[in-house]
Amino acid sequence: MTPTKYKAMKKIFILTTLSIVLIACNSSDNKSVDSIIASNDVKAITAKKAELQSQLTQIDEALSKLDVDKEVVALVSAVKLNDTIFNHYLEIQGSINTNENVLIQPEFPGRLVELNVKAGQKVTKGQVLGRTDDGGMSQQLASAENQYELAKTTFERQKNLWNQKIGSEIQYLQAQSQMISAQKSVAQIKAQIGKTLIKAPFSGTIDEVYVEKGEVVSPNPKGMMRIVNLGNMYVSTSIPETYIGKLKIGTEVDVFLNSLNKTYKGKVRQIGNFINPNNRSFGIEVSVPNPDNLLRPNQVASLKVIDYVNKNAVVVPTNVIQQDAHKNNFVYTVTNVKGKTGIAKKVIVKTGQSSDNVTEILSGLDADAIIVTEGANTISDGMKLNF
Repeated sequence: MTPTKYKAMKKIFILTTLSIVLIACNSSDNKSVDSIIASNDVKAITAKKAELQSQLTQIDEALSKLDVDKEVVALVSAVKLNDTIFNHYLEIQGSINTNENVLIQPEFPGRLVELNVKAGQKVTKGQVLGRTDDGGMSQQLASAENQYELAKTTFERQKNLWNQKIGSEIQYLQAQSQMISAQKSVAQIKAQIGKTLIKAPFSGTIDEVYVEKGEVVSPNPKGMMRIVNLGNMYVSTSIPETYIGKLKIGTEVDVFLNSLNKTYKGKVRQIGNFINPNNRSFGIEVSVPNPDNLLRPNQVASLKVIDYVNKNAVVVPTNVIQQDAHKNNFVYTVTNVKGKTGIAKKVIVKTGQSSDNVTEILSGLDADAIIVTEGANTISDGMKLNF
């Protein structure tokens, strides 16, 4: 019989007995007791007392048969403890980001004469995405190149004459200067024309294109197109200043994305050196792998940052820890184990940190102790257990 069933039956029996007694007290016999006492008839009083005493004896015998608290065997669940690695986590929220997420702007304003990409297309670093009209600079370049060739020829001839000691040094130097000036002019025009080419700053994917071929483009807040690289993702967040010294570069972090219902293993790649005076926190960045390209900038992530590790910890489920009237934490262990039976023992414990529904036990329990995990609230010290 379980303690619960026993208590229930005992209550029913007591209530039934009390009901009988109350009925008896309200019967005519109760009145006769009053009248007997009033009559001062010693013989009648003695007889009535013996009758009532007999009834009480019967009740006590019935209660004694039900008084089997010490024989009750409670059915519980129990597990044997083992040394394990205990990790405590700081749980915070962060945002997915990437440094390679930019709006492409034209360096040289003008009509867009070439548009070589579309949304969703993968591109490599340096690939030409489009080209704007050079505004006649190609003709200027041709003229400058002709001038350079003439200046170069003049210089070479003047140089030959100078080597033969013919002509003046100033003529030689002037020819050299004109050639260098023409060469720089050609280089400058080429550089300007090069700005008409719109190139990918890094390898990635064209996320959106905001312009059409033939449209006049210039730098603006919207840009021409957006290019994103999802291969270099990270999570940025802020950590309370009390955790300074507990984190270091390379600390492992569990990154959970609710939108994907998936957890990624990341590592701290940067720790801020500035404490924000408004919220007393400092920033960190956690690199996150993205093998399936499911991560996107601005996704919300839940981070579990390991800030404490005990490699040989004794842990118990947090819900089995109870507290007595003296504010002591305790658990029930199983002693005198014989097969699947044993005796309940109340053990005072000193607890450490809690994480993932388990609590570290600093003292009070050995690593091989057997603890009650289910049914602990219905047992008491010394009770027989079946598990």
